[in-house]
Amino acid sequence: MSEHYFSQHPTSKVVEKEFVVKLKDKKVRFLSVSGVFSFGKADRASLMLIKHVPFLYGDVLDLGCGYGLIGIALKTIFVDINLYMSDVNERAVRYAKINAKNNNIFATVKAGDGFSVWNEKKFDFIVFNPPIAAGKKVWVKLIQDSKAHLKDDGALICVGFHNKAGKTVEREMKNVFSNVKTLAKSGGIHLYLSKKEVRR
Repeated sequence: MSEHYFSQHPTSKVVEKEFVVKLKDKKVRFLSVSGVFSFGKADRASLMLIKHVPFLYGDVLDLGCGYGLIGIALKTIFVDINLYMSDVNERAVRYAKINAKNNNIFATVKAGDGFSVWNEKKFDFIVFNPPIAAGKKVWVKLIQDSKAHLKDDGALICVGFHNKAGKTVEREMKNVFSNVKTLAKSGGIHLYLSKKEVRR
């Protein structure tokens, strides 16, 4: 069976490649690694999310964090957030910790499948670049499970290529939360937000 970036224990040869992401007046340096999504450069969808999230506060989870690209970049922009990151891929988690340390970012980083490592922990925001290659069943479940891990009035922010799986991402978010809005569009990529609305 071929190995994918969502494998729990990658066995492929470890190859590293460094790159820099420019964020306004700051530069963030990342050490990417083979066997983890977006090797060698920042992927377009993640960059779209990073550059178009309008605001964040409180406890923020980068779900399926890879080597920490989204979470670390967002913490660099929104310095007051409490950053949490997790991924099923243990190599990804190891490099997310390395990248956080190298960029002087404090983050709680855990290895585990989906929300299993967070127990009853709830977040103000969950940011998510769905692992489309893992199959619809996998990432749809993560969208479904996210609602239980959001605080009241918390939000799930997802990104996707609209003409690929993005339309399905949008539809599933609406099914789960009964609301979804498009925050931004660029180059066929859409950024979606769904809020956990609480009746008062």
